[in-house]
Amino acid sequence: MASFLEVYDCRTRQSDVLYETEDMIEAPNWSPDGRFLVFNGDGLLYRLDVAEDAEPRRIDTGFAVNCNNDHGISPDGTRLAISDKTEAGVSCIYTLPIEGGTPRRVTEEVPSWWHGWSPDGERLAYTAKRGEAFDIYTIGVEGGAETRLTDGRGHNDGPDYTPDGEWIWFNSSRSGTAQLWRIRTDGSGLEQMTDDERVNWFPHPAPDGRTVLYLSYGRGVEGHPRDHDVELRLMDIDGGNRRTEVELFGGQGSINVPCWAPDAGAFAYIRYSRDSASEKGG
Repeated sequence: MASFLEVYDCRTRQSDVLYETEDMIEAPNWSPDGRFLVFNGDGLLYRLDVAEDAEPRRIDTGFAVNCNNDHGISPDGTRLAISDKTEAGVSCIYTLPIEGGTPRRVTEEVPSWWHGWSPDGERLAYTAKRGEAFDIYTIGVEGGAETRLTDGRGHNDGPDYTPDGEWIWFNSSRSGTAQLWRIRTDGSGLEQMTDDERVNWFPHPAPDGRTVLYLSYGRGVEGHPRDHDVELRLMDIDGGNRRTEVELFGGQGSINVPCWAPDAGAFAYIRYSRDSASEKGG
């Protein structure tokens, strides 16, 4: 198989391959200063400087060597949030310095999967399974009591903040198949933002607050599997003007976490080669 870390320029509507590897990598984040990307692979995190012929460098995550694809960078660029199962046996959220170091546990309750950082840097948004329900929660960046925002209806996942800090976007199957929703950070104002025949996941509001990027599967797909023909779509922040920007072979791992360039002029994603599916018998 091969993985391609690509950058899509929203102005030219063209993609460039920034890094290619025969290993499976996932979920690129863009640093707030635009200088580097962070992605995961084989349970570890890597930093790739946005420069010609750059090679990734492993980030020291201490004991956390089973990181999944739910990670991100603080708004001030000083910290990483990661989701790792080494200590708890299931996904748990930690923070650590951006340059690497010893992870500090945030969520006492597990499993928890990080997805968003509030613009003021004070809170984290995440998906958590409590009992049989997958819901959206927030918590202070230093830990403490978690706040549940959704009500257990459907599978709720992929929360990400708007740049003004007023809304959290997420996907939910409460209406049948996965569609995009938003909710105010105090749990009020729940609103459905897409209602179509496609299966829509992982909404990411742009840093300029004008558009939302999301991953879209074809009709009938369950969950968010990898190795599918998918689309990366944009829509206006009010839910209108939906359009396909990129068609690719991907899915799980392509844009699980915030991936916008800080100027909102580009976004990063992972595309996979089709032989990855045949190698796994898919």
